[in-house]
Amino acid sequence: MSHLSDLTSQLLWHLPVNLTALLAQTITDPDLMGQVQKSWSHFVQTGQVWALLIGLVIGYMIRNLTSYG
Repeated sequence: MSHLSDLTSQLLWHLPVNLTALLAQTITDPDLMGQVQKSWSHFVQTGQVWALLIGLVIGYMIRNLTSYG
């Protein structure tokens, strides 16, 4: 087990410095609920919600037709 921990520590030690910049990104728009509302309205306006509902219904029907018992 110590071999695995030694290997892990060596890999983590040799990570590039750019990875820390990737993990610590700045948030430009902290309005999370506004982003969710905007995404949902776009999802509805483009008709993707209907495709989702139709796909769920057809998938449920196919699952019931192909299941045994």
